[in-house]
Amino acid sequence: MAQSAYFPHTEEDVQAMLERIGVKDIDQLYADVPARYFRKHACKLPDALSEQEVRDFFTSLGSMDPKMKVFVGYGAYDHYTPSVIPYITSRSEFLTAYTPYQCEISQGTLRYIFEYQSMVCSLTGMDVSNASLYDGPTAAAEAMMMCIACTRKKTRVLLSEGLLPHVIAVVETYARFHGVEIGHVPVMGGRTCPNCLRAELSKGDVAGVIMPQINRFGLIEDHSGYAETIHASGALMVEYCDPSALAVLKTPGEWGADIAVGDGQPLGIPLCYGGPYLGFMAVRKDYMRKMPGRIVGQTVDKEGRRAFVLTLQAREQHIRREKATSNICSNESLMALWVTVYMSLMGPGGLREVNKLSYDGAHYLKEQLLSTGKFEDPFPGKPFLKEFVLKPREFPGLMQRNLEQAGYFAALETPEGYVNFCVTEKRTREEVDALVKIVREA
Repeated sequence: MAQSAYFPHTEEDVQAMLERIGVKDIDQLYADVPARYFRKHACKLPDALSEQEVRDFFTSLGSMDPKMKVFVGYGAYDHYTPSVIPYITSRSEFLTAYTPYQCEISQGTLRYIFEYQSMVCSLTGMDVSNASLYDGPTAAAEAMMMCIACTRKKTRVLLSEGLLPHVIAVVETYARFHGVEIGHVPVMGGRTCPNCLRAELSKGDVAGVIMPQINRFGLIEDHSGYAETIHASGALMVEYCDPSALAVLKTPGEWGADIAVGDGQPLGIPLCYGGPYLGFMAVRKDYMRKMPGRIVGQTVDKEGRRAFVLTLQAREQHIRREKATSNICSNESLMALWVTVYMSLMGPGGLREVNKLSYDGAHYLKEQLLSTGKFEDPFPGKPFLKEFVLKPREFPGLMQRNLEQAGYFAALETPEGYVNFCVTEKRTREEVDALVKIVREA
């Protein structure tokens, strides 16, 4: 096997390493690899391009991507991103920052993480927030493991079937490899069934229950009495939330939840083909020592000046991994900065306005779609905010193709045979009317 001209090691370096491990040449090193996997000729690399030619090439690739008007939700939402956010987050002091172990030189990073945590606590009504997880589904999985760690001799965690399918799938994957048994609570009439929940809790082995604030049908769930029922059995209540909607809806803290999790993507993070996103977690202070990740706290230095430090993180994540509740050590800190800037710019009034515009647009779209006679409302009279599902009276394939050809991403099919629609503040009345016209004519 010939040595590549692009490897930095000299022939002497390679020979010294081979001698150290007891083989005579590169071919012997890879002797176990079948010969059919080796390239027999040089790579056909393109000719060198100038900087302008490279830019033009990637611009042409980018132009091949369709620019769709997004009328779908289902866990990822096309909210407006103020232009100042990518400008701030692309600054080198943020973009290249790593875990702020040395507080003496990390005050900027620690400060924005502290502000992020404070805002998440304000949104959720909880006591303590961590410094971010990867995305909503993995945050839910970490909450599942927290429930097991916080309760004694409990082996099961219940999932509402109103949770989004990809959230359920990720939690089940974590559970399978951590020896946790998963139970399911069905949805009845568009709401997590309270009687079914009581029946499962009566078995006495439930450590926690994960429930959606807004379920997979876009419906706002009423969790009155759930916390009391769950706590009476010795279990914890976890609420999976849309953080943007918390500006106008009852918070997990008000519902009596112990843990609040969800995806920070609705707080101005672009769809970006699925990431990077941001998982958030906030808990009651009784459970903060079982929370994964890290907590940044505020203090004063020896001269009395305001300062920020890593207040709490589980050492088991680093030195006793087999005993850790979680082994997550890294985090989506840059995306935490992203949503911190977003929330700072929007403020409580801006977030309420986003929800009002989304609410008005979604209700108008639903009324217009039902007027076409091509859909049934599976949950009439049930409250929703910005997304909803309808049951098509016929196979929706032609309608979906017509919408796609016109530049609309809408009518996403769900496992139940419904189609999902969503309206955010970015969608105009003209776009909604044009979508309805396409559906009417399909």
